[in-house]
Amino acid sequence: MMAAAQDGPLYLGFDFSTQQLKVVAVDGNLSVVHQDNVQFDSELPEFRTLGGVHIHADKLTVTSPVLMWVKALDLLLDKMKKAGFDFSRVIGLSGSGQQHGSVYWRRGASETLKQLDPNLDLHHLLRDSFSVADAPVWMDSSTGHQCQDLQASVGGPRRLSEITGSRAYERFTGNQIAKVRHTQPESYQNTERISLVSSFAASLFLGDYAAIDFSDGSGMNLLDIRSRTWSEVCLDAVAPQLDRLLGAPLPSTSVLGGVSSYWVQRFGFSERCGVVAFTGDNPASLAGMRLQDGDIAVSLGTSDTVFLWIQEPRPALEGHVFCNPVDWQAYMALLCFKNGSLTRERIRNRSAGGSWDRFSAALRETPLGNGGNIGFFFDTMEITPPAVGVHLFDSGDKQVSSLSPQVEVRALVEGQFLSRRLHAERLGYSIIPGTRVLATGGASSNKEILQVLSDVFNAPVYTIDLSNSACLGSAYRALHGLAAESGLSFFDAVKKASDPQLAATPHPTAQEVYGPMLKRYALLEERVLQEPRL
Repeated sequence: MMAAAQDGPLYLGFDFSTQQLKVVAVDGNLSVVHQDNVQFDSELPEFRTLGGVHIHADKLTVTSPVLMWVKALDLLLDKMKKAGFDFSRVIGLSGSGQQHGSVYWRRGASETLKQLDPNLDLHHLLRDSFSVADAPVWMDSSTGHQCQDLQASVGGPRRLSEITGSRAYERFTGNQIAKVRHTQPESYQNTERISLVSSFAASLFLGDYAAIDFSDGSGMNLLDIRSRTWSEVCLDAVAPQLDRLLGAPLPSTSVLGGVSSYWVQRFGFSERCGVVAFTGDNPASLAGMRLQDGDIAVSLGTSDTVFLWIQEPRPALEGHVFCNPVDWQAYMALLCFKNGSLTRERIRNRSAGGSWDRFSAALRETPLGNGGNIGFFFDTMEITPPAVGVHLFDSGDKQVSSLSPQVEVRALVEGQFLSRRLHAERLGYSIIPGTRVLATGGASSNKEILQVLSDVFNAPVYTIDLSNSACLGSAYRALHGLAAESGLSFFDAVKKASDPQLAATPHPTAQEVYGPMLKRYALLEERVLQEPRL
C-alpha cells in the first residue's frame, strides 16, 4: 500500500513478532503512508515453522530459526523496493521484537556485520554468524530449574521481583541464557554477544552490535530496574562475566547511530538516517497507544492484558514492571489474566441464551454494585491471582452456590474489572485526575461492558485499534528519538496522531459504589486463595 509520493521526511517502524515481520512508514504528520509484512510460515516455508516457531518433542522447548528473521527482512525490503518506496526520505527508524527471545552471535560476527557486501542478501552474508541457530523465544517454558536456581541465588522470588521487576519466569532471558550455557556449552563458548530479538534486529541496520534498551532489558530477570544497570547478583547467578556478552544497556530513546553503508548502497537509504534503539513489542505497544501518566490500557481478548503507566513501581509476585520506553524516569507494568473472553462467552451462553444482546441487557438492567453480589470466575487456572473455580458471594460475604442469570452476568463483568483494578493498584498504579482507560480487543465493541469498565475505574473509557500498535509505536519512537536530545517529550512529538474514541463515562455514583466494593473484593479474593484446590 503506497500513498501519493511527496518529498517530506519519513519514519519507519518494524515489528519482529512471533508469526510475521511488519513495517509501517509514517510521515511528519504521523499519517501511515506505507505498510507491508512477511508471514513466516507461508512466505518462508523452507524453515518449516508453525506459527513462526518450532515446538520441540518435550513440548516445553520452543525456538525460532534466527536466519528466518534475517531472510524475512531481505524479503520485506525487496517488497518495499518493488512497490516504489523511496528509502532516501527515511530519516529515522526503530523497531520492536517479541520480548524475552535471545540471539547468540558467533565469535567474529561483529567483523562480518561491519563489512556487509551490498550486492548480496543479508541472510547469505550472515549464514555463519550465529552460534545458536535456533533462538529460544517467549513461548518456551523449559527453564524451571534455572528459575529456581536464580531465585535461590538472590534470596527468593520476592527479592528478585524487587530488583528486576518480576519474579523468575521460564521465558525470561536470563533463565534461557543459563539453560543454553548448560545444555550447549560449546555454542555458548563460541558466543561473543547475546542480543534480545529487538537489539538483534537493530544490529542488522546498524552494522554493529546494538545496545539492549532499558525497557526490553527489563524482561530478562537481569536488569536492576531502579539503577537501570545489570544486577551483579543476577548476572553472577546466570553466568560468569555475562556483562561482557550483553554490553551496557541504554535508554530506549537513544539514537544508536546511522544505518550502515549496506543499506545506503543496496536500498538507497540516506546516510543520515538514524537508528533509534529497538525495544520489546509490549513497550512499543505502550508507545503506539500513547499511554500517559495515570492511563491504563485494557486489552479484552482470549486472555485480558492490562498495560499501566506508573511513576513509583511496587513489583509483586504477579505481573511485570518494566522501565518505561518513552520516559526514562517512569515505569510501565503488565498484568495478564488468563480467564478473559472465553469465560465471558461461557456466561453469555449459560445466562444470556448465547446472545450478546441479552448479555448487554442484563448489564443495563442490574444496578451498579449488583446488590452486593460478587463473583470470581476462573474457568482455567488463573495467573493473576493463582486460583481456579467459580466462587460466588452474596452481599453479606456468604458463599452461595448460584446467582440469578442477570445478576451472574453483572457479577462476572464487575468481578473481572475489580480484579484488573485491584492488581494494577498493587503494582503501584493509581487513578489520578485525567486518567483514561483505553480499551481494545474483541469485547471493546460492547458498550455495556465498557460502561462497567468506566464505572469500576471511575474514569472515562476510550477505544483504540491495537492491530498495528507495536509497529506504529516503533515509528513514533523513531520520530521522538531523533528529537529527544532537544528535550522534546514523547507526547509533544506525537500530538498529531489521531485521538482515541470516547466510549463511556463513569456514573456519578461510581466511586461511592466501587470504592468500598474493591476493598470487599480484595478480602474475598484472599478467602478464595485459601480454599483447597479440588
